[in-house]
Amino acid sequence: MPDTTSASADRRPHAVRDVLARYHRAMLDKSADDLADLYAVDAVHEFPFLFPGMPERHQGREEIRAGYRAAWGASPAQPQKIHDVVVHQSTDPEVITVEQVVTGTLTTTGQSFSFPGLLVLRIRNGLIVHARDYMDGLRVAHTMGRLTAVAAALGSEPTESPRP
Repeated sequence: MPDTTSASADRRPHAVRDVLARYHRAMLDKSADDLADLYAVDAVHEFPFLFPGMPERHQGREEIRAGYRAAWGASPAQPQKIHDVVVHQSTDPEVITVEQVVTGTLTTTGQSFSFPGLLVLRIRNGLIVHARDYMDGLRVAHTMGRLTAVAAALGSEPTESPRP
């Protein structure tokens, strides 16, 4: 007899893709609340690549909410479209890898931007429990006109303990 528990049902590919669609909508709306509500209470969101101005990780739904509220509130980037989305289903039904490109404009200058990224999401019972968010932080800093400041800050960091 097939397992019909809600945990099993939420692992179906269409349920996982629904979470991804809501994730994308929250990004386009820059809604930290809508984004955080997609996460389990004890979820982890990691940024494995250097991304100036962002921590290496957010631990827990409320830290994710606060972190994105601060980052999006301070950013002139207004995403308008997420495209070239390719979803790779893992052999683990809880995990998907998402290739995507976020495009939009800077509200301060009207300049357009295009940021490629990669997400690895673990979704359990309809909630994200772990996210690894790979973004091109140097491209973001360049687009925002902060590359010189980022380079200067990196030059002042100790070399004996580089960020993993």
